[in-house]
Amino acid sequence: MTRDLVRHFEAIGARARVATIPGPVALDIQRDARGELFDIRLPRGTGTAILDARRDERHLVMLVGEGRDRSRFLCGHDERHWFVAAIPESAAVTTVGQAREALQPAPVRRAAAGLRRKQRQRRRNPGFIRQGEWFFLPVGGGLRPDVVLRNEPLRRSRVSRAHVIEFAHRRGGTTVYVSRAHPAGLTQGEFEALPEAERRRHSWSQMQRDPAVFARGRVRHPDHATIELPDWHEVLMNTENRAAAMRFVAVID
Repeated sequence: MTRDLVRHFEAIGARARVATIPGPVALDIQRDARGELFDIRLPRGTGTAILDARRDERHLVMLVGEGRDRSRFLCGHDERHWFVAAIPESAAVTTVGQAREALQPAPVRRAAAGLRRKQRQRRRNPGFIRQGEWFFLPVGGGLRPDVVLRNEPLRRSRVSRAHVIEFAHRRGGTTVYVSRAHPAGLTQGEFEALPEAERRRHSWSQMQRDPAVFARGRVRHPDHATIELPDWHEVLMNTENRAAAMRFVAVID
């Protein structure tokens, strides 16, 4: 199994290190003296299969597990680095093309529905622009934001490196109460359900969870080419966060 996996990764121009571990599946991108490599750690007896590999695109789809407990991952190269993305379990993909489209949220797929498949999978096409895990959809000239934020960070998690938006606008979302003890935030109901002593013990800030985000101008990230948005675009993250298998993937951006 180990040699077969390594050979498949070598076929797309990558290196892979496969190890047997006592804990859960773990996928990561590591770096050694020769550069980046896929670090794949599997519990003993875990089944794996490569469902599709595209040498020219430097991507493959890997299946991990057996029976109902199976996870799919898209592994490949994007701009400057190798990456691993967990595919939502609701998408029973078998090809690289299907995996890429499964990672596109529904509004992105609708925006690109009339394009040829190769166009739909490019980072820039008439329907959207993509930078890493973020998609930018043009909204036309109708957006008139009342508050514009400068150099606004955009993160998929607290530990990931931010994409920085030159001009941003956030709208709507759910009000949450955030403290050091509750960094993910509590809804109004969850906050009110806390004992009064617990509420008094911490310093709280009100923030908005999952607001609609719009971007204009430059969007920068050290691992990606800077993109230019002359008009307002809605910002949407890919569907990795809907995959239960995301817990096996290290945040590496």
